[in-house]
Amino acid sequence: MKWKLTGRYLLSVVLVVVLIIFINLILGIAILVAQAAFDVPIFQNRETSPEQFTRKFHQEIITKNHDVTITEKGQKELAKKKAWIQILDENSKEVYSFGVPANVKKKYTPAEIVQMYKYKEVDENTVVYVGEKKGNGRQFSYLIGIENRSLNRYIISYDNRDIFIVAKVGMVILLIDILIALLVGYLFSKRLTQPLHTLIDGIKKLANHQFNYHTESRGLYKNVFDNLNHLSDQLKASERERKKLDSMREEWIANISHDIKTPLSSIQGYAEMIKDPDYDFTLDEIKEYAGIIEAKSLYIKEVMEDLNLTTRLKNKELSLNKKAVNIVTLLRKIVIDLLNNPKYADRNIQFHVNQETIMLEIDEILFRRAINNLIYNAIVHNDHDVKIIVSVEQDEYTHIVIKDNGKGIEKEELERIFDRYYRGTNTGAAHRGSGLGMAIANDIIKAHDGRIIIHSEVGSGTTIDIQI
Repeated sequence: MKWKLTGRYLLSVVLVVVLIIFINLILGIAILVAQAAFDVPIFQNRETSPEQFTRKFHQEIITKNHDVTITEKGQKELAKKKAWIQILDENSKEVYSFGVPANVKKKYTPAEIVQMYKYKEVDENTVVYVGEKKGNGRQFSYLIGIENRSLNRYIISYDNRDIFIVAKVGMVILLIDILIALLVGYLFSKRLTQPLHTLIDGIKKLANHQFNYHTESRGLYKNVFDNLNHLSDQLKASERERKKLDSMREEWIANISHDIKTPLSSIQGYAEMIKDPDYDFTLDEIKEYAGIIEAKSLYIKEVMEDLNLTTRLKNKELSLNKKAVNIVTLLRKIVIDLLNNPKYADRNIQFHVNQETIMLEIDEILFRRAINNLIYNAIVHNDHDVKIIVSVEQDEYTHIVIKDNGKGIEKEELERIFDRYYRGTNTGAAHRGSGLGMAIANDIIKAHDGRIIIHSEVGSGTTIDIQI
């Protein structure tokens, strides 16, 4: 895998370089072909080269009898190019000149003409070109000197055998360069891809649930490794939370199975007794057993409803049917209904309020369920003589406070009190339920854009503040 990654990276670099060179060559050839075919000045303005100018200038030389001169047009062209001309006869003696510097000779030997053509013999700014003019049975030579600092001419001589040797040496050098480029590219790609190998190994470990993976963050991929380490920490925390939740769920399933199994056993037992022809029950006994069966069935129904409600709240599938409700009236009814229940008729539950009308936009049924759950939690987690005070007041928010002077809640339990499936250790032995009451209450208040704040001290009691 590592060799594949390094090899592919190196191959991609080489292919990119070759492709760029190939494209540049094609583009250069295409530009040159276009310039030649369409006579378009792509690189520079198309001007006549000095060689072409010199070669064509014979058209401007006039030979008549023994006189030699140049046309007016030729004089203008020479002046335009900052050039001069010297026309020589068959003996290399000057017969005509135009704009020639004072230091130029009037007669030349063949060697001097060659030297002047090959090298800058006039001055460092002038390049001399040689042309020929035939006319009237005579043959004239002419020298044209062009003053231009940017103009240069180099004459070289070479042996074809040397070119072949140079070509072979060039090929060897090219091969050496390619080998060096491959070596450097390999070392660079290996250095660049080595952290990727570490990164891939780390991802594999995370995929195999090895969340203790950490690596040093440095170099080009520092941010990547920082994020990978952070991901490892997050996955480790999530795994711990998942295991804790699984443990709670298993414990909850065991508890709820036991809680449901008890009433089911009662329902089954009484139903079998009523059905058995060997028993002869009175009407009052049958009504009594039917009442027990109904109560146990209602309990199982409540547990199932809790499960359904908590799932819908968790998945945000429950739509609220909000309307304006006087929260003072609603809370008073909740407290009165609890005290009218024979099970809680002797409990000390008080309701305090300093104003009679506080309007809120709420889903009355769900809100009633949340308040009932919170008050019921205060009842079942404390002794029989606990004092519970329900109050409501309004400032920046509406505060619904449920306060008791009971046992209080341990800090560890307080952190988990809204977890699903969690049952506090202070729950009375007679209490049975889904274990979802506090989680449902919290989800309902959150669905109303509110929050629940709990303050508790062991031995002093608990205060629940609902802010909405």
